[in-house]
Amino acid sequence: MMHKFKIQPLADGVLVKADIAEKKSKGGIIIPDTAKEKPQKGIVLAVGKGKKDEPMTVKVGDAVLYGKYSGTEITIEGIDALIMKESDIFGIIQPTTLELI
Repeated sequence: MMHKFKIQPLADGVLVKADIAEKKSKGGIIIPDTAKEKPQKGIVLAVGKGKKDEPMTVKVGDAVLYGKYSGTEITIEGIDALIMKESDIFGIIQPTTLELI
């Protein structure tokens, strides 16, 4: 069940909860906080209503890929999230694809 947030993005705005950064490399090396890569995938928490003549493509609950430096980091209701434009999102990850990542 998705949570209803007290913030509603405007126009083509999207609120995204980023995945947690990896703590270990694939080889088992522990990565310090200062060297962690910023996650580039997350889950959509809220979406705006879209622009005139441009409906929103993403919806709440979608897993998405976005640019490394996309969005503005905010904390809303104790959750660290990003607020960005829909155009900053590269694509929607299909459920079958998530298992491969």
